[in-house]
Amino acid sequence: MSDETQKTYKIPESVLVVIHTAQLEVLLLERADRPGFWQSVTGSRDTPEESLSATAVREVEEETGIRIGAAQTQGQATVPPSALRDWQLSNVYEIYPVWRHRYAPGVTRNTEHVFGLQVPRDIVVQLAPREHLQSAWLPWREAADRCFSASNAEAILQLPTRISR
Repeated sequence: MSDETQKTYKIPESVLVVIHTAQLEVLLLERADRPGFWQSVTGSRDTPEESLSATAVREVEEETGIRIGAAQTQGQATVPPSALRDWQLSNVYEIYPVWRHRYAPGVTRNTEHVFGLQVPRDIVVQLAPREHLQSAWLPWREAADRCFSASNAEAILQLPTRISR
């Protein structure tokens, strides 16, 4: 079997999870593989069968240590499943050339599904060091300005109309 047939490619369908507080502060993460690139939680489906909400739950826990819905374990921040909202919003965008090698040959576009996750401001964030260098809580407009991804910035700009008060 060749290396090409053994390689596992990313599925070009992902989630973007805007983690925010009731006061419209947004959690941003600085990418470890691209210092200076700030974003919300993102990640691709692991399998075609994985639901988008399951992808969102998994990615949030992997990247921030925040568990959605499960019973709290020692030292782990937990929020109820109702805190995660599917915004029923999808973006199709061109995959940055620097990351195309992660996808099957010829794949150039990704479909991103947007979710919001409301958390308490004092929630403990534990970053995955291989993925992110640091995190920052920012007012929503400032967070949108700091994002390198246009679709991420646009999602954050929608936050005031998406949040239920």
